[in-house]
Amino acid sequence: MIPYGRQDITEEDISAVIGVLKSDFLTQGKALPTFENDINQYTGAKYSIACNSGTSALHLTCRAINLSSEDWLWTSAITFASSANCGLLCGAKVDFVDIDSDDWNLSVEKLKERLVIAEKENKLPKALVLVHFCGLPAKLREISNLCKKYNIYLIEDAAHALGASYGGSKIGNCKISDFAILSFHPVKSITTGEGGMVLTNNHTFAERVRSLRSHGITREPSSMTQKPHGPWFNEQIDLGYNYRMTDIQAALGSSQLKRLDSYISIRNQKSERYRKELEDLPITFQKINDGLYSSYHLFVIRLEIEKIRKSHQEIYSELLDSNIGVNLHYMPVYKHGYFKNMKFINTDFDQAEQYYKEAITIPMYPTLKDSEQSYVIEKLREIIK
Repeated sequence: MIPYGRQDITEEDISAVIGVLKSDFLTQGKALPTFENDINQYTGAKYSIACNSGTSALHLTCRAINLSSEDWLWTSAITFASSANCGLLCGAKVDFVDIDSDDWNLSVEKLKERLVIAEKENKLPKALVLVHFCGLPAKLREISNLCKKYNIYLIEDAAHALGASYGGSKIGNCKISDFAILSFHPVKSITTGEGGMVLTNNHTFAERVRSLRSHGITREPSSMTQKPHGPWFNEQIDLGYNYRMTDIQAALGSSQLKRLDSYISIRNQKSERYRKELEDLPITFQKINDGLYSSYHLFVIRLEIEKIRKSHQEIYSELLDSNIGVNLHYMPVYKHGYFKNMKFINTDFDQAEQYYKEAITIPMYPTLKDSEQSYVIEKLREIIK
């Protein structure tokens, strides 16, 4: 089976992990701040706070801005559930914005329309989670301007997009957003096994996230509510979590990061091959506008079903039967059973509905062999034609 995504672990990665295993600290040692600094250097963000998953990172950003049951959080209709769950975990209400027909990211036009209505109804969101879908940066400047106009916190869900660029700058620099979050799941650009990170340029937010990541406990006297009882003293000043990343994971992350640009270059080369050799088929690709560089975490094709004599499900199943590990990223979040009984303000999801009827994720990862990609292309041509 050729999977849709796969990690690449080298001897250097293994040596880095073994080095930590032989050291005095498996967690809360030197490897973690080293990895955080490495990410800062790579993205240009001022502060990076590593945690145990991308979902934890999203939750921590929502806690940092004090999202509560009085608030709304909006995100894209096509994304992984965590982009919405982070709001629900804080007791907030969530709603969704439809996607653009070309790049499949959150639609600027739909967002504009929704914000005008929400302002009149006094239901503006406190936060917008903007997803860089498949690793392709969304229309960040336009959306940032709208968020500033309506006083909305902008959280970039860059779980797919480490290594991508917007206007020549790395995604994650937080120059025009309040936060960005990363994921280091095995199929992402780099992996720490499981893991995530919060990036921000705001010192206050960074300190709050850092405290919440580790139970809300501080050893900093200036943050305490009382005078320290002695040199041993630490104090819980907030209700936090154990969302820490281990030094074992951090060492793997720093090792992987050294190869990130190479990984992204290979992903782009493979994507160009797919586009070139499949362009005559009745399928469409994600549109990449000028000034954008995708990390190609995923490679999604959309079937022009009206031109094909098979259904979406038939093509998907035939690819699976051919030992090609296709997937579907993603079912619209509002279709999940947990969300079905929620009352959303918005019900206009025409593009998300159409996307769900057509999308298939095909294999994309740096170690995908040329022969394997040839096989995927050959089978796609055979099945669709």
